[in-house]
Amino acid sequence: MQAGKKAIKGRGAAENPAHRFTTISLERDPDWNEDDPAPQTQILRDEARSILVRNNSPDVPFEYGINPYRGCEHGCIYCYARPSHEYFGLSAGVDFESKILVKEHAPRMLARELARPGWKPQVIALSGNTDAYQPLERRLKITRGCLEVLRDFRNPVAIITKNALITRDLDLLRDLNNYDAAAVMISVTTLDGALTRILEPRTSQPAKRLLAIRSLAEAGIPVGVMVAPVIPGITDHETAAILEAAASHGATRAGYVNLRLPLSVAPLLETWLEEHYPDRKNKVLNRVRSMHAGKLNVNNFGARMRGEGAYADLYSQQFKILCERFGLNKQSDKSLSTAHFRRYDPTQNELWQ
Repeated sequence: MQAGKKAIKGRGAAENPAHRFTTISLERDPDWNEDDPAPQTQILRDEARSILVRNNSPDVPFEYGINPYRGCEHGCIYCYARPSHEYFGLSAGVDFESKILVKEHAPRMLARELARPGWKPQVIALSGNTDAYQPLERRLKITRGCLEVLRDFRNPVAIITKNALITRDLDLLRDLNNYDAAAVMISVTTLDGALTRILEPRTSQPAKRLLAIRSLAEAGIPVGVMVAPVIPGITDHETAAILEAAASHGATRAGYVNLRLPLSVAPLLETWLEEHYPDRKNKVLNRVRSMHAGKLNVNNFGARMRGEGAYADLYSQQFKILCERFGLNKQSDKSLSTAHFRRYDPTQNELWQ
């Protein structure tokens, strides 16, 4: 373990490494007192001109997504979105979870884009990159504003989040669900609260996520659980317990994503393993390599999310069997509907169709 890379309380990453667009990196003083305050979150204005992001990956079941925030306070050390911060001259490390770019006009931009005659009604994902219900959302309510727009247009939305804050918006989700236009997946990586605090430090605790599943199910919102990412040697043994707990709280669907470590995520996770699980580091990394043709990540569609090889195949079979045991994925997912979409001019509040 290198000096100056001890864990930072409340943060997933312990460093701000240089990225592929620069040779400059920031290092903490080796004499840094770990009792000092952790880096404070900074809000940066994102002057994006559009809010809908198009996806061309066959691995993801949607074409358009909304990302109200870039960067994520949740601080999940494994987050595949970390390298995206490097395009703004920021590090994928502590910067990613402490310098958050905020699209404060996202609801207005979304209304404008959905009102265009050329918009073809279809499912929109919240989000495609970082979590739309990260801690800042409690105060800024940008995601809620986007949901209000989607409700007004009756445009279907699929949400995935690790934060129980989503239950704040049950009123909007109920409205959308009246038109078969809402579905939610709650991501549960582990049921171990202590592990959560170091693996994904600012997410909701597992018990609260399960309660969120129950609240959504009781409200009639289609809800499932996403076991993601599956970390070999750290969380893979919990799959049965996670699926059983989710099903008992009302989840009807389940999916999973195996761990992948693109670009700057790999060294960050290696540092995290050295700090927290030095005895398992090689086992974890070798298992990941076994699923990705000897690499820590591959970009091949179809293989990057689930992996290939003996371990990936065995896990896939076990997951299917466990879903059958707990009554998950018994029926094919009900398609979200665009039948009730209505277009209107948000500046005049007039319906066009």
